[in-house]
Amino acid sequence: MDQRCNWVRTPADEHYHDTEWGVPSRDDRHLFEMLVLEGAQAGLSWSTILNKREGYRRAFADFDVQAVARFTPQQIEALLTDTGIVRNRAKIEAAVMNAQAVLKIREEHGSLAEFVWSFVNGEPVQNDWATYKEHAPASTPASDALSRALKGYGCKFVGSTICYAFMQAVGMVNDHQSNCAWRERCAALAKPKRAKARQA
Repeated sequence: MDQRCNWVRTPADEHYHDTEWGVPSRDDRHLFEMLVLEGAQAGLSWSTILNKREGYRRAFADFDVQAVARFTPQQIEALLTDTGIVRNRAKIEAAVMNAQAVLKIREEHGSLAEFVWSFVNGEPVQNDWATYKEHAPASTPASDALSRALKGYGCKFVGSTICYAFMQAVGMVNDHQSNCAWRERCAALAKPKRAKARQA
């Protein structure tokens, strides 16, 4: 039986860990989805968000950035009654503001992917932790820099800890622990550099 990272507890965790976490992603829709979901997770368990993921996809137009950026106050009010998502006004409003910010980022950088990946020189950082829970950091200088830059575009719920979780989720950093069977699998998916380094 394959060894997994020691944060995996539930069947939902297991599926997410095995199919998505740490896999390098340069798809703007997926990157926006993870930006929203990581922000929604603040103060909650990740399992809670995974269990509501389909609800989020339905509520937020399958994470179509342009569609979410146009959400009206009436649509936001309606989402506050949607049991398929976390009904927190600040987090819902943040998703809309973050979509609007992503449009600005795309205008200036070509894509959200080019922008966020520039904070790791365009390729995944390969870490080597004996155990995830005991050794992986909550934030890094790169997540600090990404957080500051996103806030500069008007994003909300993008503190450094949230940004680091986002970086882990989309494979900007490979934080599978050293004995995890998926560490080398994710490392093998590392892409060549596509973006210039950004100063912290």
